[in-house]
Amino acid sequence: MLDDLRNSAVQSMPEEDVSQDQTQGQVTLRPGKKRKKKKQQFLGMTAAQRFILSLMLLFITCLGGSLCLLLTGRIVLP
Repeated sequence: MLDDLRNSAVQSMPEEDVSQDQTQGQVTLRPGKKRKKKKQQFLGMTAAQRFILSLMLLFITCLGGSLCLLLTGRIVLP
């Protein structure tokens, strides 16, 4: 059962050069071929842009909540 899982894992990595040691049953990767890491971007923005956007959304939420409290009369300006 575990051999089937190991073989399916080896077959699912076509871009890497994989060799399997038959005596120990271990999968080893040959040096020289490395995977390229994908940059994870949300909506095509960098981390700094996402931070600024989240601060702007926080400010708008606080401003809208305060305006709502003022309009309903829950708080009163001095």
